[in-house]
Amino acid sequence: MADAASRLTTLAEELLGEPLPVRLRAWDGSEAGPVGGPVLIVRDRRALRRLIWKPGELGLVRAWVAGEIDVEGDLYALLDSLSGLLWERGEETRSLLDSVRDPRLRAAARALLRIAGPLPPPKPPVEEVRGRSGSRHSKRRDKQAISHHYDVGNDFYELVLGPSMVYSCAYWSEGGTLEDAQRDKLDLVARKLNLKEGDRLLDVGCGWGSMAIHAAREYGARVVGVTLSREQAAHARKRIADEGLTDLIEIRVQDYRDVTDGPYDAISSIGMAEHVGAAKYREYADDLYALLKPGGRLLNHQISRRPEPDEDAYEIDAFIDAYVFPDGELSPMGSTLTVLEDAGFEVRDVEAIREHYALTLRRWVANLEADWDRAVRLTSAGRARVWRLYMAASAVSFERNRIGVNQFLAVKTPVSGKSGTALRPRVWNEKV
Repeated sequence: MADAASRLTTLAEELLGEPLPVRLRAWDGSEAGPVGGPVLIVRDRRALRRLIWKPGELGLVRAWVAGEIDVEGDLYALLDSLSGLLWERGEETRSLLDSVRDPRLRAAARALLRIAGPLPPPKPPVEEVRGRSGSRHSKRRDKQAISHHYDVGNDFYELVLGPSMVYSCAYWSEGGTLEDAQRDKLDLVARKLNLKEGDRLLDVGCGWGSMAIHAAREYGARVVGVTLSREQAAHARKRIADEGLTDLIEIRVQDYRDVTDGPYDAISSIGMAEHVGAAKYREYADDLYALLKPGGRLLNHQISRRPEPDEDAYEIDAFIDAYVFPDGELSPMGSTLTVLEDAGFEVRDVEAIREHYALTLRRWVANLEADWDRAVRLTSAGRARVWRLYMAASAVSFERNRIGVNQFLAVKTPVSGKSGTALRPRVWNEKV
Protein backbone atom coordinates (compact mmCIF):
# COMPACT_ATOMS: atom_id res chain seq x y z
CA MET A 1 0.00 0.00 0.00
CA ALA A 2 1.62 3.23 -1.19
CA ASP A 3 1.86 6.21 1.15
CA ALA A 4 -0.22 4.76 3.99
CA ALA A 5 0.86 7.58 6.33
CA SER A 6 -0.70 10.31 4.16
CA ARG A 7 -3.93 8.37 3.83
CA LEU A 8 -4.10 7.74 7.58
CA THR A 9 -3.35 11.37 8.41
CA THR A 10 -6.08 12.58 6.06
CA LEU A 11 -8.60 10.15 7.52
CA ALA A 12 -7.66 11.03 11.09
CA GLU A 13 -8.13 14.73 10.39
CA GLU A 14 -11.50 14.09 8.79
CA LEU A 15 -12.65 12.06 11.78
CA LEU A 16 -11.26 14.48 14.37
CA GLY A 17 -12.16 17.69 12.58
CA GLU A 18 -8.73 19.26 13.11
CA PRO A 19 -5.10 18.76 12.03
CA LEU A 20 -3.19 15.84 13.52
CA PRO A 21 -0.60 17.50 15.79
CA VAL A 22 2.11 14.84 15.40
CA ARG A 23 4.03 13.24 12.58
CA LEU A 24 2.93 9.76 11.54
CA ARG A 25 5.06 6.91 10.15
CA ALA A 26 3.28 3.86 8.73
CA TRP A 27 4.30 0.22 8.30
CA ASP A 28 5.28 0.88 4.64
CA GLY A 29 7.89 3.46 5.68
CA SER A 30 5.86 6.47 4.53
CA GLU A 31 5.56 9.58 6.73
CA ALA A 32 3.18 12.52 6.94
CA GLY A 33 2.51 15.42 9.26
CA PRO A 34 4.50 18.15 10.99
CA VAL A 35 8.27 17.69 11.17
CA GLY A 36 10.67 18.48 13.97
CA GLY A 37 8.89 16.69 16.79
CA PRO A 38 8.19 13.16 18.00
CA VAL A 39 6.87 10.60 15.53
CA LEU A 40 3.95 8.24 16.11
CA ILE A 41 4.83 4.94 14.44
CA VAL A 42 2.12 2.55 13.26
CA ARG A 43 4.08 -0.66 12.89
CA ASP A 44 1.18 -2.94 11.97
CA ARG A 45 -2.26 -2.53 10.41
CA ARG A 46 -3.64 -4.60 13.29
CA ALA A 47 -3.55 -1.36 15.30
CA LEU A 48 -6.17 0.13 12.97
CA ARG A 49 -8.48 -2.83 13.48
CA ARG A 50 -8.25 -2.31 17.22
CA LEU A 51 -9.24 1.34 16.77
CA ILE A 52 -12.19 0.49 14.56
CA TRP A 53 -13.63 -1.82 17.19
CA LYS A 54 -12.57 0.23 20.21
CA PRO A 55 -12.35 3.88 19.10
CA GLY A 56 -10.46 6.23 21.36
CA GLU A 57 -8.14 5.54 24.26
CA LEU A 58 -8.64 1.80 24.83
CA GLY A 59 -8.04 0.90 21.17
CA LEU A 60 -4.85 2.96 21.11
CA VAL A 61 -3.63 1.45 24.37
CA ARG A 62 -4.20 -2.09 23.17
CA ALA A 63 -2.13 -1.35 20.08
CA TRP A 64 0.59 0.25 22.24
CA VAL A 65 0.78 -2.68 24.67
CA ALA A 66 0.93 -5.13 21.73
CA GLY A 67 3.80 -3.18 20.19
CA GLU A 68 1.80 -2.27 17.09
CA ILE A 69 2.29 1.46 17.68
CA ASP A 70 5.35 3.17 19.12
CA VAL A 71 6.94 6.57 19.53
CA GLU A 72 10.21 7.87 18.18
CA GLY A 73 11.51 10.86 20.09
CA ASP A 74 10.13 12.56 23.18
CA LEU A 75 7.24 10.49 24.56
CA TYR A 76 6.18 13.30 26.89
CA ALA A 77 6.00 15.82 24.03
CA LEU A 78 3.86 13.45 21.98
CA LEU A 79 1.50 12.77 24.88
CA ASP A 80 1.27 16.49 25.58
CA SER A 81 0.39 17.14 21.93
CA LEU A 82 -2.28 14.45 21.95
CA SER A 83 -3.70 15.14 25.41
CA GLY A 84 -6.20 17.73 24.27
CA LEU A 85 -7.23 15.45 21.43
CA LEU A 86 -7.59 12.17 23.31
CA TRP A 87 -8.28 12.95 26.96
CA GLU A 88 -9.58 16.47 27.34
CA ARG A 89 -12.13 16.00 24.56
CA GLY A 90 -12.41 12.22 24.76
CA GLU A 91 -16.20 12.01 24.88
CA GLU A 92 -16.53 14.28 21.87
CA THR A 93 -14.02 12.19 19.94
CA ARG A 94 -15.83 8.96 20.72
CA SER A 95 -19.14 10.42 19.62
CA LEU A 96 -17.63 11.47 16.30
CA LEU A 97 -16.13 8.06 15.72
CA ASP A 98 -19.38 6.34 16.64
CA SER A 99 -21.51 8.53 14.40
CA VAL A 100 -23.48 6.73 11.70
CA ARG A 101 -25.42 9.75 10.44
CA ASP A 102 -22.69 11.95 8.96
CA PRO A 103 -21.94 10.81 5.35
CA ARG A 104 -18.44 12.29 5.53
CA LEU A 105 -17.61 10.30 8.63
CA ARG A 106 -19.14 7.13 7.20
CA ALA A 107 -16.95 7.50 4.13
CA ALA A 108 -13.85 8.01 6.27
CA ALA A 109 -14.72 4.96 8.36
CA ARG A 110 -15.14 2.82 5.21
CA ALA A 111 -11.76 4.01 3.94
CA LEU A 112 -10.17 3.15 7.28
CA LEU A 113 -11.69 -0.34 7.07
CA ARG A 114 -10.10 -0.84 3.65
CA ILE A 115 -6.69 0.18 4.97
CA ALA A 116 -7.01 -1.86 8.16
CA GLY A 117 -7.22 -5.20 6.39
CA PRO A 118 -9.18 -8.33 7.30
CA LEU A 119 -11.45 -8.27 10.31
CA PRO A 120 -12.22 -9.25 13.10
CA PRO A 121 -9.99 -7.37 15.52
CA PRO A 122 -7.06 -9.03 17.32
CA LYS A 123 -7.62 -10.28 20.83
CA PRO A 124 -6.71 -7.85 23.64
CA PRO A 125 -3.15 -8.22 24.97
CA VAL A 126 -2.77 -10.74 27.79
CA GLU A 127 -1.86 -7.91 30.18
CA GLU A 128 -5.45 -6.60 30.07
CA VAL A 129 -7.59 -7.33 33.12
CA ARG A 130 -10.28 -9.92 32.50
CA GLY A 131 -12.48 -12.27 34.48
CA ARG A 132 -13.26 -9.97 37.41
CA SER A 133 -15.49 -11.54 40.03
CA GLY A 134 -17.54 -10.06 42.82
CA SER A 135 -19.05 -6.61 43.16
CA ARG A 136 -16.82 -3.58 42.77
CA HIS A 137 -14.81 -2.86 45.93
CA SER A 138 -15.90 -6.02 47.68
CA LYS A 139 -13.03 -7.49 49.69
CA ARG A 140 -12.62 -10.33 47.20
CA ARG A 141 -12.52 -8.08 44.15
CA ASP A 142 -10.24 -5.52 45.82
CA LYS A 143 -7.77 -8.31 46.57
CA GLN A 144 -7.81 -9.34 42.90
CA ALA A 145 -7.23 -5.75 41.82
CA ILE A 146 -4.32 -5.27 44.21
CA SER A 147 -2.75 -8.54 43.08
CA HIS A 148 -2.98 -7.48 39.41
CA HIS A 149 -1.14 -4.26 40.09
CA TYR A 150 1.39 -5.16 42.75
CA ASP A 151 2.14 -8.86 42.38
CA VAL A 152 4.20 -8.45 39.20
CA GLY A 153 7.56 -9.02 40.85
CA ASN A 154 9.42 -7.12 43.53
CA ASP A 155 12.53 -6.99 41.37
CA PHE A 156 10.62 -5.14 38.67
CA TYR A 157 9.35 -2.57 41.16
CA GLU A 158 12.82 -2.10 42.61
CA LEU A 159 14.13 -1.43 39.11
CA VAL A 160 11.50 1.29 38.61
CA LEU A 161 11.26 2.78 42.10
CA GLY A 162 14.87 2.52 43.17
CA PRO A 163 16.17 1.36 46.55
CA SER A 164 13.57 3.32 48.54
CA MET A 165 10.76 1.06 47.25
CA VAL A 166 8.31 3.92 47.77
CA TYR A 167 5.49 3.86 45.22
CA SER A 168 3.98 7.29 45.82
CA CYS A 169 4.78 10.93 45.22
CA ALA A 170 8.18 12.05 46.52
CA TYR A 171 8.79 15.45 48.13
CA TRP A 172 11.44 17.33 46.16
CA SER A 173 13.96 20.01 46.92
CA GLU A 174 16.39 21.65 44.53
CA GLY A 175 19.17 19.31 43.47
CA GLY A 176 17.92 16.32 45.42
CA THR A 177 17.91 12.72 44.24
CA LEU A 178 14.89 10.44 44.08
CA GLU A 179 16.07 8.70 47.24
CA ASP A 180 16.44 12.05 49.03
CA ALA A 181 12.96 13.10 47.94
CA GLN A 182 11.33 9.85 49.04
CA ARG A 183 13.07 10.00 52.43
CA ASP A 184 11.88 13.59 52.82
CA LYS A 185 8.31 12.54 51.98
CA LEU A 186 8.33 9.78 54.59
CA ASP A 187 9.74 12.19 57.14
CA LEU A 188 7.15 14.82 56.24
CA VAL A 189 4.40 12.29 56.95
CA ALA A 190 6.00 11.29 60.25
CA ARG A 191 6.33 14.91 61.36
CA LYS A 192 2.78 15.77 60.39
CA LEU A 193 1.64 12.80 62.47
CA ASN A 194 3.82 14.06 65.34
CA LEU A 195 5.23 10.56 65.85
CA LYS A 196 7.03 9.88 69.11
CA GLU A 197 8.78 6.90 70.61
CA GLY A 198 6.27 4.23 71.59
CA ASP A 199 3.40 5.61 69.49
CA ARG A 200 1.25 3.02 67.71
CA LEU A 201 1.10 3.71 63.97
CA LEU A 202 -1.18 1.91 61.53
CA ASP A 203 0.14 2.14 57.96
CA VAL A 204 -2.77 1.35 55.65
CA GLY A 205 -1.59 0.00 52.31
CA CYS A 206 1.96 -0.34 53.61
CA GLY A 207 3.52 -1.40 50.31
CA TRP A 208 7.05 -2.72 50.68
CA GLY A 209 7.36 -1.39 54.24
CA SER A 210 9.20 1.88 53.67
CA MET A 211 6.97 4.08 55.84
CA ALA A 212 6.89 1.47 58.61
CA ILE A 213 10.67 1.19 58.60
CA HIS A 214 11.16 4.97 58.64
CA ALA A 215 8.67 5.47 61.49
CA ALA A 216 10.21 2.72 63.61
CA ARG A 217 13.87 3.46 62.88
CA GLU A 218 13.77 7.27 63.06
CA TYR A 219 10.98 7.83 65.60
CA GLY A 220 10.75 4.64 67.65
CA ALA A 221 7.12 4.07 66.68
CA ARG A 222 5.47 0.65 66.96
CA VAL A 223 3.97 -0.03 63.55
CA VAL A 224 1.35 -2.32 62.08
CA GLY A 225 1.40 -2.31 58.28
CA VAL A 226 -1.41 -3.89 56.23
CA THR A 227 -1.41 -4.81 52.55
CA LEU A 228 -3.40 -7.15 50.33
CA SER A 229 -0.30 -8.10 48.33
CA ARG A 230 1.56 -11.19 49.51
CA GLU A 231 4.61 -10.25 47.44
CA GLN A 232 4.77 -6.84 49.06
CA ALA A 233 4.39 -8.34 52.54
CA ALA A 234 7.17 -10.88 52.00
CA HIS A 235 9.56 -8.19 50.74
CA ALA A 236 8.65 -5.83 53.58
CA ARG A 237 9.25 -8.50 56.22
CA LYS A 238 12.69 -9.26 54.80
CA ARG A 239 13.64 -5.58 54.80
CA ILE A 240 12.42 -5.21 58.38
CA ALA A 241 14.43 -8.22 59.50
CA ASP A 242 17.53 -6.87 57.74
CA GLU A 243 17.05 -3.57 59.60
CA GLY A 244 16.69 -5.37 62.94
CA LEU A 245 13.23 -3.87 63.49
CA THR A 246 11.07 -6.98 63.86
CA ASP A 247 10.30 -6.09 67.48
CA LEU A 248 8.74 -2.78 66.38
CA ILE A 249 6.98 -3.65 63.11
CA GLU A 250 4.31 -6.19 62.18
CA ILE A 251 3.31 -6.62 58.53
CA ARG A 252 -0.05 -8.26 57.85
CA VAL A 253 -1.73 -9.46 54.68
CA GLN A 254 -5.04 -7.97 55.71
CA ASP A 255 -7.83 -5.74 54.45
CA TYR A 256 -7.95 -2.48 56.39
CA ARG A 257 -11.62 -3.18 57.04
CA ASP A 258 -10.59 -6.19 59.11
CA VAL A 259 -8.24 -4.31 61.45
CA THR A 260 -9.82 -4.35 64.91
CA ASP A 261 -6.93 -3.87 67.35
CA GLY A 262 -7.16 -0.13 67.88
CA PRO A 263 -6.80 2.38 69.24
CA TYR A 264 -3.81 3.77 67.36
CA ASP A 265 -2.04 7.05 68.00
CA ALA A 266 -1.69 7.73 64.28
CA ILE A 267 -2.64 6.33 60.87
CA SER A 268 -0.80 6.86 57.60
CA SER A 269 -2.57 6.11 54.33
CA ILE A 270 -0.22 6.92 51.47
CA GLY A 271 -1.45 6.28 47.92
CA MET A 272 -4.02 3.74 49.11
CA ALA A 273 -7.32 5.65 49.15
CA GLU A 274 -7.45 5.64 45.33
CA HIS A 275 -8.32 1.94 45.59
CA VAL A 276 -11.24 2.49 47.99
CA GLY A 277 -13.88 3.75 45.54
CA ALA A 278 -16.43 6.52 45.92
CA ALA A 279 -19.15 4.18 47.21
CA LYS A 280 -16.89 2.90 49.99
CA TYR A 281 -15.10 6.11 50.91
CA ARG A 282 -17.30 7.00 53.85
CA GLU A 283 -16.82 3.46 55.22
CA TYR A 284 -13.05 3.95 54.84
CA ALA A 285 -13.16 7.25 56.74
CA ASP A 286 -15.42 5.82 59.46
CA ASP A 287 -13.17 2.79 59.94
CA LEU A 288 -10.01 4.87 60.30
CA TYR A 289 -11.75 7.30 62.66
CA ALA A 290 -12.83 4.39 64.88
CA LEU A 291 -9.30 2.98 64.99
CA LEU A 292 -7.77 6.21 66.33
CA LYS A 293 -7.60 7.22 69.95
CA PRO A 294 -9.06 10.67 70.85
CA GLY A 295 -6.56 13.23 69.60
CA GLY A 296 -5.09 10.73 67.12
CA ARG A 297 -4.01 11.87 63.68
CA LEU A 298 -4.63 10.61 60.15
CA LEU A 299 -2.35 11.54 57.25
CA ASN A 300 -4.21 10.73 54.04
CA HIS A 301 -2.00 11.13 50.94
CA GLN A 302 -4.19 10.77 47.85
CA ILE A 303 -4.36 11.50 44.12
CA SER A 304 -7.30 13.70 43.15
CA ARG A 305 -9.00 14.70 39.91
CA ARG A 306 -10.61 17.89 38.77
CA PRO A 307 -14.35 18.06 39.59
CA GLU A 308 -16.78 17.27 36.78
CA PRO A 309 -19.65 19.62 35.86
CA ASP A 310 -21.87 16.57 36.37
CA GLU A 311 -20.25 14.26 38.92
CA ASP A 312 -22.71 11.48 38.05
CA ALA A 313 -21.13 11.37 34.58
CA TYR A 314 -17.66 10.56 35.92
CA GLU A 315 -16.18 7.38 34.44
CA ILE A 316 -13.06 5.48 35.44
CA ASP A 317 -10.27 5.97 32.90
CA ALA A 318 -10.43 3.06 30.44
CA PHE A 319 -6.66 2.53 30.24
CA ILE A 320 -6.08 2.70 33.99
CA ASP A 321 -9.02 0.39 34.68
CA ALA A 322 -8.03 -2.24 32.11
CA TYR A 323 -4.27 -2.31 32.59
CA VAL A 324 -3.08 -0.50 35.72
CA PHE A 325 -5.40 -0.04 38.72
CA PRO A 326 -8.55 -2.12 38.15
CA ASP A 327 -11.55 -0.40 39.76
CA GLY A 328 -9.38 2.51 40.89
CA GLU A 329 -11.32 5.76 41.31
CA LEU A 330 -10.21 9.34 41.82
CA SER A 331 -12.24 11.89 43.75
CA PRO A 332 -12.01 15.68 43.72
CA MET A 333 -10.10 17.13 46.64
CA GLY A 334 -13.23 18.78 48.03
CA SER A 335 -15.12 15.48 48.08
CA THR A 336 -12.37 13.82 50.10
CA LEU A 337 -12.32 16.66 52.59
CA THR A 338 -16.11 16.54 53.00
CA VAL A 339 -16.16 12.79 53.64
CA LEU A 340 -13.39 13.07 56.24
CA GLU A 341 -15.33 15.80 58.01
CA ASP A 342 -18.59 13.85 57.81
CA ALA A 343 -16.84 10.93 59.51
CA GLY A 344 -15.98 13.19 62.45
CA PHE A 345 -12.43 14.29 61.61
CA GLU A 346 -11.23 17.85 61.98
CA VAL A 347 -9.17 18.54 58.85
CA ARG A 348 -6.28 20.70 60.00
CA ASP A 349 -4.19 20.98 56.87
CA VAL A 350 -4.26 20.20 53.15
CA GLU A 351 -1.04 20.39 51.16
CA ALA A 352 -1.17 20.15 47.35
CA ILE A 353 1.98 18.68 45.82
CA ARG A 354 1.04 17.72 42.25
CA GLU A 355 4.23 19.14 40.68
CA HIS A 356 6.20 16.80 42.95
CA TYR A 357 4.43 13.80 41.46
CA ALA A 358 5.27 14.84 37.91
CA LEU A 359 8.95 14.96 38.89
CA THR A 360 8.68 11.58 40.62
CA LEU A 361 7.06 9.90 37.63
CA ARG A 362 9.67 11.24 35.23
CA ARG A 363 12.40 9.70 37.40
CA TRP A 364 10.57 6.36 37.48
CA VAL A 365 10.24 6.39 33.69
CA ALA A 366 13.95 7.17 33.38
CA ASN A 367 14.76 4.20 35.62
CA LEU A 368 12.58 1.93 33.49
CA GLU A 369 14.02 3.13 30.19
CA ALA A 370 17.61 2.88 31.44
CA ASP A 371 17.21 -0.85 32.18
CA TRP A 372 14.53 -1.72 29.63
CA ASP A 373 15.77 -5.17 28.59
CA ARG A 374 15.92 -6.35 32.21
CA ALA A 375 12.46 -4.91 32.89
CA VAL A 376 11.08 -6.95 29.99
CA ARG A 377 12.79 -10.10 31.27
CA LEU A 378 11.35 -9.55 34.75
CA THR A 379 7.77 -9.14 33.50
CA SER A 380 6.87 -9.02 29.81
CA ALA A 381 7.30 -6.58 26.96
CA GLY A 382 3.62 -5.70 27.21
CA ARG A 383 3.74 -5.09 30.94
CA ALA A 384 6.82 -2.89 30.65
CA ARG A 385 5.09 -0.90 27.91
CA VAL A 386 2.00 -0.50 30.14
CA TRP A 387 4.11 1.00 32.92
CA ARG A 388 6.06 3.28 30.60
CA LEU A 389 2.89 4.72 29.07
CA TYR A 390 1.02 4.90 32.38
CA MET A 391 3.78 6.75 34.19
CA ALA A 392 4.60 9.12 31.34
CA ALA A 393 0.94 9.94 30.68
CA SER A 394 0.38 10.48 34.41
CA ALA A 395 3.33 12.88 34.56
CA VAL A 396 1.78 14.94 31.75
CA SER A 397 -1.59 14.87 33.52
CA PHE A 398 -0.06 16.23 36.73
CA GLU A 399 1.81 18.90 34.79
CA ARG A 400 -1.35 19.99 32.97
CA ASN A 401 -3.40 20.04 36.22
CA ARG A 402 -5.73 17.30 35.04
CA ILE A 403 -4.99 15.45 38.27
CA GLY A 404 -3.37 16.42 41.56
CA VAL A 405 -2.12 14.87 44.77
CA ASN A 406 -2.82 16.13 48.28
CA GLN A 407 -1.90 15.38 51.85
CA PHE A 408 -4.79 15.76 54.32
CA LEU A 409 -3.91 15.99 57.99
CA ALA A 410 -7.02 15.11 59.97
CA VAL A 411 -7.43 14.83 63.73
CA LYS A 412 -9.91 12.90 65.85
CA THR A 413 -10.36 15.98 67.98
CA PRO A 414 -11.75 15.17 71.44
CA VAL A 415 -14.74 16.86 73.07
CA SER A 416 -12.38 19.23 74.84
CA GLY A 417 -11.48 20.74 71.46
CA LYS A 418 -7.74 20.30 72.06
CA SER A 419 -6.47 19.13 68.69
CA GLY A 420 -2.81 18.89 69.71
CA THR A 421 -1.66 20.66 66.55
CA ALA A 422 0.81 23.50 66.51
CA LEU A 423 -0.25 27.14 66.24
CA ARG A 424 1.93 27.33 63.13
CA PRO A 425 0.94 24.07 61.46
CA ARG A 426 3.52 24.22 58.69
CA VAL A 427 6.27 23.91 61.31
CA TRP A 428 5.51 20.26 61.95
CA ASN A 429 8.09 19.70 64.66
CA GLU A 430 7.11 22.78 66.68
CA LYS A 431 6.08 21.84 70.21
CA VAL A 432 2.44 22.40 71.12
